Amino acid sequence: MMELESFITQMPKVELHVHLEGSVQPGTLLKLAERHQVPLPADTVEGLREWYTFRDFDHFIEIYMTISRCLRTAEDIELIAREFLAGQAAQNIVYSEVTFTPYNQFMNNGLGFHEQIDAVNRAREWGERALGVRMGIIMDIPRIITPAEGDTVASWMLERYGDGLIALGLGGPEIGNPPQKYRSAFDRVRAAGIPCILHAGETAGAESIWEALTVAGSRRIGHGVRAIEDPALMAHLREQQIPLEVCPSSNICLKVFPSLVEHSLPQLLEAGLYVTLNSDDPPMFNTTLTREYLLGQRTWNWNRDDIEKLMFNAVDATLLPETERQALRHRFEQDFERFSAA
Repeated sequence: MMELESFITQMPKVELHVHLEGSVQPGTLLKLAERHQVPLPADTVEGLREWYTFRDFDHFIEIYMTISRCLRTAEDIELIAREFLAGQAAQNIVYSEVTFTPYNQFMNNGLGFHEQIDAVNRAREWGERALGVRMGIIMDIPRIITPAEGDTVASWMLERYGDGLIALGLGGPEIGNPPQKYRSAFDRVRAAGIPCILHAGETAGAESIWEALTVAGSRRIGHGVRAIEDPALMAHLREQQIPLEVCPSSNICLKVFPSLVEHSLPQLLEAGLYVTLNSDDPPMFNTTLTREYLLGQRTWNWNRDDIEKLMFNAVDATLLPETERQALRHRFEQDFERFSAA
């Protein structure tokens, strides 16, 4: 057991579903709030850590929007992106595809889109140079905005695609905000050959996943764990091998499932679906990607082959250019062989 846990901790990793704003630690939020004189529910790190403790989805959104209100300058964006990359490096996560929602900061604080992307790109360059870790940005439409505002986000994507931006996403409150609401935004970016990766099948059911696929051609599904409610959808996901970005601790906190042992992940794997493991909003769900692997191993008795398969799934599902993806896979193969020989 300890040998396997050590392997999980030390192995190289890729993460596909993690939110930049959702990675902000309580201490950083306190620093930002003091910098901009934004009132918080607590004025100590300990108090904020308690406030971060998950209660319900509305409380989660409250925390998320409070973080957004504290991101008022390009320097703030660069700070949280650097801290995120340092946290990924500490877990040996060498590449991440990170969801970022600049419209929230634009809406709350008037912080310009280009300023935000430039700041993230400065952090990206620093992370690669100083830490040897990389990230691509999935810019998402928050479901709380209007379709016209969604078109604004699509315009931003068209302006900066390829400059750190790798896909258009959709996140936020799923119920009552289907992908159809933003069809014109997805049509525009898809016409330009830009991938879409939507959250679906978490707080809403299988119909949300179908719509993410039919309306936006979603390349992967963020969450997707409620696919088990529809056998036809399960068959489609298996046949097409559409990757699911599964975030177990997040799902338990949001009461998608009562407990880990009742989570659909084993059923998804048994049915032959393409599954990856992710952390979502780490400090808000008291987790990390490493912890998700450890929890999976302890809950479902995964062996090393199971763990490696999940990790190679993540590598192969990245949006990296083919030559870079193959180079990354080769690096992982070499690292895993080295661990086997140790």
